[in-house]
Amino acid sequence: MNQQEYLNRIKYKGDLTPNLELLTQLQLNHLLTIPFENLDIHYGYPIDLNINKIYKKVIQNNRGGFCYELNGLFHELLLSLGFKVTRISARVFGSSEKYGHEFDHLVNFVEIESERYLTDVGFGKFSFLPLKFELNTIQEDPRGIFVFDRFDDEYFRVCKLVDGQKKPGYIFKDLPREYLDFKDMCYYHQTSPESNFTKKRLITKPTKGGRVTITNSLLKIEKNGSVEELT
Repeated sequence: MNQQEYLNRIKYKGDLTPNLELLTQLQLNHLLTIPFENLDIHYGYPIDLNINKIYKKVIQNNRGGFCYELNGLFHELLLSLGFKVTRISARVFGSSEKYGHEFDHLVNFVEIESERYLTDVGFGKFSFLPLKFELNTIQEDPRGIFVFDRFDDEYFRVCKLVDGQKKPGYIFKDLPREYLDFKDMCYYHQTSPESNFTKKRLITKPTKGGRVTITNSLLKIEKNGSVEELT
């Protein structure tokens, strides 16, 4: 992986001291420049957990990807910059109001000055900034209000507050994982008719004032609170 090439791809120029300020700016730049997308799944190109292959696709070929690709790649960038970072398995809250399987989603946790932060650049609509892993503390973000809590004896949960009510994002165990631990679920999301990723083509990227999304043949432009839809 070429660190400078990666930084150029996400349009970051600045100090590289591994602190919260850098992590915050890297996450924001990543979200604003690299889209979340599942197009390879629909065009029959297998997605392998091979960092070199993913790097070529996303960084050199100016593509996007889904969580295993984007957060997997971001993990390597953070390591190269001297951050203390671990992969965590998360189970996403779905439309059936149930949580997905273990390794359903890959996220990163970064430790900075004895504090830990959730950083996620592969979850579509989520926080713009890293979230401090601190239970029951309201955290304001440009894209909403977030809070961590306990789900049960094994799992923690991250939620978005909407009209004062907790809207679950995903649950996770505070356990470090290896990249290849996600291999089976990465394959599942590419092949199973039960996976949301096999049901429709999707590419989406936030902007500073909203978001641009293409789902199959529908273009949706969200800007400053207004929504425009075009076929």
